[in-house]
Formats: sequence, structure tokens, C-alpha cells
Amino acid sequence: MALWMEAGSEPMTENEKADLEAISALKESAAIEFKEQGNECVKKGKKHYSEAIENYTKAIDQRALSDAETSILFSNRAHVNLMLGNYRRALTDAEEANKLCPDNVKAVYRAAKASLSLDLLDEAKSYCEKGIKNDPGNEDMKKLLKVVTLKKQEKEEREAEVSRAVVEAKACLSAFENRGVKIGKAMYRELTGLKKPVLDQNNILHWPVLLLYAEAMTSDFVEDFCETDMFATHLDMMFSDDSPPLPWDKNNEYTREAIELYYEASSGTPLPRSRVLQYLLEGTKGSQAETTGDEDTSLTKAPYNRKNHKLNLKGKASSGMVKVNERRTLHDVLKEPNFVIPEIPVFYIVSKRSKFYKDFAAGKWSPPS
Repeated sequence: MALWMEAGSEPMTENEKADLEAISALKESAAIEFKEQGNECVKKGKKHYSEAIENYTKAIDQRALSDAETSILFSNRAHVNLMLGNYRRALTDAEEANKLCPDNVKAVYRAAKASLSLDLLDEAKSYCEKGIKNDPGNEDMKKLLKVVTLKKQEKEEREAEVSRAVVEAKACLSAFENRGVKIGKAMYRELTGLKKPVLDQNNILHWPVLLLYAEAMTSDFVEDFCETDMFATHLDMMFSDDSPPLPWDKNNEYTREAIELYYEASSGTPLPRSRVLQYLLEGTKGSQAETTGDEDTSLTKAPYNRKNHKLNLKGKASSGMVKVNERRTLHDVLKEPNFVIPEIPVFYIVSKRSKFYKDFAAGKWSPPS
């Protein structure tokens, strides 16, 4: 009997041919029946979708239908997988349907929808264009193409924003490295929020700077302190004759000629460059970007030497505090070997006329941890 014939052998007798035709007819009948059962399961709703897939699979496995009819089976199974959210399987089935019958517009449409759901926007656009070429009047395909085109445009704009953010952050990071400045952990973000320096087109850094009055632990904030500015310039404006006195300075001790400015030396450990880059990207479109290739090393090549300083009224140090020469620029001070910037520069203002100054000068005060 033909049922026991070896694969690839040709039927020799009329009986064998008749047997093969009968088997093929049975398989074709079974395939059609499985297809119809699958269609009925789809009509019954979501609870029967898995059963629909099983029936379409059984119909395909019969290998008894023409390429065009088998293409419909793959396309139907793709449709059910789409409704179940199995987008990768749906795309595979739709692509197989297209191979068997390139004119199967439904298969093209389902391949486009699956590609869109997988965020394969170039592929989705290509399938839509192919479908419209084969069926110029297909309104569903035209609507889908508009959706794909819009999403593709939004994705490209988003990627461009991410790219710009990463480029700007890396440029800022390079500026830190070139200047030899060191970035550490934030100290007073609750006062300032997330603030970051900006590198302008002339390769000049503009820093947000926090000025803390150590005696009262109140603050002033300079949004844009250009690195080429001298401290005296900003202090002259802040403590000009026209400026109102500090509300807590009842004895008017914080005057321009009485104030001194300090920074805390050896106040932390420089962060590795990957962490600094993460900080620069925080709050931007590039915050979720992959930034591989950035070595996890600190911004400075030399090891950081931490020292416990004693106060010197001539300005060398005060309990880790270093007096700032107001005629120097921000750039000159930030690159000092013992200055680790807690994300943004922090300076402490004290008055020589205040009773607090004696404790500060004796090293009996330190910033709250």
C-alpha cells in the first residue's frame, strides 16, 4: 500500500497512485476542517484563542493545501497571536505567509502591526508601503502607515535629544578632566535641588554656587557663576550699600569689609567618572542612556591625599576650611588639589566681627553631616 512507501519514492502501480490520492484527499479535508474549527474558535472570543492557534497549527501540519491557502493559515495564526500579544510569533507567521503568497495583503498588514508593536519601525513602514503598493485603496494600511510614520518621527526626535544630552554631558566631563577639578557626592541638594554646571560654546564652565552662612546655616545661591569671574565681583554685588542686611544679622556684622569666604578642604572622595557622568545626565533625556566605554576611574590620576588641617587666620586652613582669596577666579579655586566639589561648589561666609568667628577660627565648627 502507498501508506508504507518510502519517502521520495514514486508510486508504481495504479493502486498505489489511488492510495496516495486518497491520503492526500483525507489530509486536505482534515486541513480544511481544522481551519474552519480555528475560525470558529476566533469567533467565540479570547478564551478560545489558544484553541484557535492549535487548530491552525494542525491545519498547517497536514501540508495538504496550496501555497495560497497555507498562506491564509499562517496569516490567521498571526492574527490570533497579535490579539494575544505574542508579537514576535505573529511577525514570524506573517512573514511566512508573505513568503508563500506575496499578494496576501492581510498578511502584510499583520506583519506591519506586529513590527509596530515590537518597535521595529523601519520594518513596519516597509510593510505598510508594500501593502499600499499591492492594494492602493486599502484605508486600514494607510492609517497604519500614518501611525508608524508619526511614531518613527517621535522616536528619532527622542533619540536625537538623548544623543545631545549625552554629548553635552561628556563635553562637561572632559572640561572637568582638562581643568583637573574633582566631583564628589552632593552635600546640600535639599537646599539647591538638582543643579549642574553648563559648558558654553566658548568652552567656559558656568557653575551654580551655594554660599552658606556658617553662623546661621542660611544660604544664598548664585545660579550662574562663570568660572572666569572673581569672587570679589559677586561679593561686591551681594554686599553693596544698596543691598538689604541679612534678616538674622541683628548687629549688622556681615558687611562687605568684614566677611571672609572659605571652602572645606578634603571634604570627600572624588567620584569615578562613570558616576560623574551619571550625575550630569540626571534629569535629562539621556538619563537612561547606555554610557558604556567610560572607565570607572576617578577624574584625577593622582591619589587623593586627605589631611586634617588646623586653623590659620592668614588663610591657610581652618578645621579643614581654606580661606579664599577674593581676587582669584572660581576656576583657580576649584582646581585646588584639596577641593572636592560636592556636585556644585559650596563656600562658607563668616564675619570677622562676629563672636562666632572665634570658634570658626579655632576649628570648633564643622559643616553638619
